[in-house]
Amino acid sequence: MVVIGAPVFTFHVEGHAAIFDGATTIFQITDDPTAAAVSPSGASIVATMNPALTMLLELLPEARRAAPEGRQLPAAPVAADPIPVEHLLHTLSRAVPGDAALVEEVPSHRPAMQKFMPMRGQDSFYTMASGGLGYSLPAAVGMALGRGERRTVCLIGDGSAMYSIQALWTAAQRKLPLTVVVINNAGYGAMRSFSQVMQVRNVPGLDLPGIDFVKIAQGLGCDAVRVTKSSELAAALRRGLAHDGVSVIDVVVDSAVPLLYAQKN
Repeated sequence: MVVIGAPVFTFHVEGHAAIFDGATTIFQITDDPTAAAVSPSGASIVATMNPALTMLLELLPEARRAAPEGRQLPAAPVAADPIPVEHLLHTLSRAVPGDAALVEEVPSHRPAMQKFMPMRGQDSFYTMASGGLGYSLPAAVGMALGRGERRTVCLIGDGSAMYSIQALWTAAQRKLPLTVVVINNAGYGAMRSFSQVMQVRNVPGLDLPGIDFVKIAQGLGCDAVRVTKSSELAAALRRGLAHDGVSVIDVVVDSAVPLLYAQKN
């Protein structure tokens, strides 16, 4: 395994990782000495990326195998009310423009996102590192500043959005081509799941009822709409993605959160 330009690896939850048991040979090429120093396994090469990758390509033998087929996407999820997260993500994937960039911070729904929202290639997907929250909304504003007229889409949970919701004001003042889709399950879903794994009951502060993201967004100068029914979803996404400026789509989803982390032994 060759890891290029990234750590080996980042983990949100401490636990055993079988990949480090010795059966897999790991090489890392990075320009970050700290990332090289903390790698738990394998050999790291600290280098400038462009010449290192150019040399690597020159050393590789000519490939003789056929290119593998792309993965088959699952069938379209069934629409229902309350809106299933899988249905939202599938509908959004079909609505997002081909040249758009997605900036993501939905830790409660990442397995579903990886299943129903495939990356489209270079400059198509950005996210925060490991489990740090509050990064992606202001990061999406920066992305929109740097990408000109191309649409940037921020997919964010309601809990994550509250870390830095004021970033919407900057985006509105700059009239950026930014669409923010809030997956609203009325709480910190990832922490709900994590508390189940840790077998901690009655954790305070995990529920976030009564937050009106439409009024907040409008007060900060953005176009905003709330979606509570599957029948309204596709039209709301099309409208928001075509809006000239900043749009916020607050999608109220099924509050049930899957078990995200394996049970500790």
